[in-house]
Amino acid sequence: MTVHDFRVQTISGEEKSLADYKGKVLLIVNTATKCGLNNQFHGLQKLYDQYKDQGLEILGFPSNQFMKQEPGTDEEIQQTCQLDFGVSFPMFSKIKVNGKDAHPLYDYLTNQASGVFGGKIKWNFTKFLVDQEGQVLKRYAPTTEPEEIEADIQKALTT
Repeated sequence: MTVHDFRVQTISGEEKSLADYKGKVLLIVNTATKCGLNNQFHGLQKLYDQYKDQGLEILGFPSNQFMKQEPGTDEEIQQTCQLDFGVSFPMFSKIKVNGKDAHPLYDYLTNQASGVFGGKIKWNFTKFLVDQEGQVLKRYAPTTEPEEIEADIQKALTT
């Protein structure tokens, strides 16, 4: 099993297979527009702009599980991401990332790279780097700034 085996819903409501991203390096991030770490949207967008033509895709998954910092509808989230943060990378429908109702993708990601909380997502902006074959390479803490991941992205793009 790999990340490519999962199906997700885009923020505009279409079903999408992550197999569509085979051959791409992925940075999968759980996001929240009202979070104090939301300035990371700018850093993520900068990485996306710099590396998308080399094969990087950033996939944003809004979640309202952490102090209700993503209360809006998918439409409101998309608008905020575009207008306030200039996000052009793919965003997906709001999901749960922890607990019995966690999206299966996040169950998989946290099992592949458990982190310090035994698999649970600690907070918004936890990041997972995935290789072109859909294998999880690394997990990054919410406070890890996007630019701190750049060297790992460059390495993944060249392997």
